[in-house]
Amino acid sequence: MSQTIFPVIFAGHGSPMMALETTDVTQSFSRLGEQILKEYGTPKAILMISAHWFTHGTYIQSAAVPKQIYDMYGFPQELYEVNYPVKGSASLTNAVLNLLGKDVSINDAWGIDHGAWTVLLHMFPDASIPVVQLSVNHDLSPQASYELGQKLMSLRESGYLIMGSGNTVHNLREADWNNPGGTAATHRFNDYIIDAVTSGHYEPVIGYTAHRDASYAVPTPDHFLPLLYCLGAAGTDNAVAFNTTCNLGSIAMTGFTFGM
Repeated sequence: MSQTIFPVIFAGHGSPMMALETTDVTQSFSRLGEQILKEYGTPKAILMISAHWFTHGTYIQSAAVPKQIYDMYGFPQELYEVNYPVKGSASLTNAVLNLLGKDVSINDAWGIDHGAWTVLLHMFPDASIPVVQLSVNHDLSPQASYELGQKLMSLRESGYLIMGSGNTVHNLREADWNNPGGTAATHRFNDYIIDAVTSGHYEPVIGYTAHRDASYAVPTPDHFLPLLYCLGAAGTDNAVAFNTTCNLGSIAMTGFTFGM
């Protein structure tokens, strides 16, 4: 009997209102969750690397029942009533501590934020799979972020699903609420990342700042770095892009599956 190696998922997340919507994007998350359960079985737990836990240093959660974080403002009350009551996983926390050693510390001040639960409630709606968040380290270079992801790769052989949540293009300052698509710069950069990832050439992704549109597409690295963690954890596994749409002018919803 062959050993199950869970895939790696990078999800592009958009407005938190996605939690309440049924769209092509949310339906793709639902199909993806169903496919994982059917082809790989139920993960022991999910290691979630969300753009919204952006810290100085690398932290892992250890709470038995992590709190749900509503880290958004000015939305309808209905959104703040969405409940995704997951448990934590001591075994996953300890596995990450063992793999990263002195480079990681426990921190339970945060919880499961909207970068995580707006995606997961469509993928695994019954909230029965434990979730542990790993922070995105502000102080790591793109190369170091990729290398940290490489250290996590073995989790996949131990029954854990590794997920990143962010955006290949994320510039809220340039957002155009009347633009249902993307600007030329958004499409150029998004296509560049898609081509590099799906061809297995990660150097242009790690060196994304060299692209002509990088300062527009990635004005801050918080939403982009989770992709680099995922690339490291994926190794040489085949990558497939999904949800390759752009919206609000300056947001790309692109996601990737690795090893599926």
